[in-house]
Amino acid sequence: MFEYQERHHFFAQTPGGIEELACRELAELGAANIRTAYRGLRFEAEKETLYRINYEARLLTRVLAPLKTFHCHNTDYLYRQAKSLDWSAFISHDKTFAIFSTVSHSTIKHSQYAALCLKDGIVDYFRDRFGSRPKVSREDPDLWINLHIENDLATVSLDTSGGSLHRRGYRKEGVEAPMQETLAAAIVRLSEWDGSNELYDPFCGSGTLLAEALMKHCRVPAGLLRKRFGFEYLPDFDAALWLRIKDDGEKRIRPLREGLLAGSDLAREAVRAAAVNLGALPFGDKVALDIVDFRNLGPLQNRVIVCNPPHGIRLKGIDSISTFYKILGDFFKQKCKGSSIFVFLGGKDLIPLIGLKPSWKKALPSGGLDGRLVKFEIY
Repeated sequence: MFEYQERHHFFAQTPGGIEELACRELAELGAANIRTAYRGLRFEAEKETLYRINYEARLLTRVLAPLKTFHCHNTDYLYRQAKSLDWSAFISHDKTFAIFSTVSHSTIKHSQYAALCLKDGIVDYFRDRFGSRPKVSREDPDLWINLHIENDLATVSLDTSGGSLHRRGYRKEGVEAPMQETLAAAIVRLSEWDGSNELYDPFCGSGTLLAEALMKHCRVPAGLLRKRFGFEYLPDFDAALWLRIKDDGEKRIRPLREGLLAGSDLAREAVRAAAVNLGALPFGDKVALDIVDFRNLGPLQNRVIVCNPPHGIRLKGIDSISTFYKILGDFFKQKCKGSSIFVFLGGKDLIPLIGLKPSWKKALPSGGLDGRLVKFEIY
């Protein structure tokens, strides 16, 4: 019996800055005894809850099922422990796998070398028993395996998500530096938009914020378009239970009212990409899109506005970042009366340039940026 089977304990990786939101989401999906840990959250769940979390969670990156935890001071011992696990319970010798690893404050210093030792143990396990071995594939493996070593305590886990959950499957087209789906989902959640008024994105890019708003409002499971999940390789996988959970999730999907979601962008290729991406989702064709400079938009009153303004200057007639944000602040003041505005910025130093007093600010690190989500109320 593996560790997750004995204790029903799992580990959820989350992007930095949204741990509290992810805790609430896990609780809503049925997880128990949730607590923060290094780079994520620990929680307890039965099979049904584990499947549902992977299928519906919008703020998690991966959910790991621990197979074995042991004290580990050298790579030889790591290799022997890896070889002792019954890997045939998960995959056969003709399948593929990949390993991702982290190491901190331990005798073993290099995460890549630790991953190599784990890989050798898995490969030799199969060679000794079957005379052949599964191949390593970093592109699209059948099985993702995680190794985490901290203070000389190693945990080998199976990725029950089967790859990062931020890959929803709707992003068919992209633009430069697209917003990650989990960050967009966090912004939509922090906006507390409930569908009672219209939501607009004047810098929609490839449509990630609009897509996450649509999925939340229409109750579209985050994993609706994913082809498979890692938990399907667990030895105790219950296919009938999984089909029931999937069916229940699809039955809860509700339609999108015409005009409730809309967005625009100056770049024609961005709006085209947004249309393609939204078109992959249920009711995505009901999201209104337009090619327009935000300075030429009409009034956007009494709405929820979410946006990720461009980090570089790409607008005609604007020669500096400070000028851009002053114009953006004037746009909010003059055309967005009665609206709640949520702006994601690439750094806290950009906030004063808008020239409005924020209602609140929240740190949301993203891709090396010291990101901030800022709320403005325009009365």
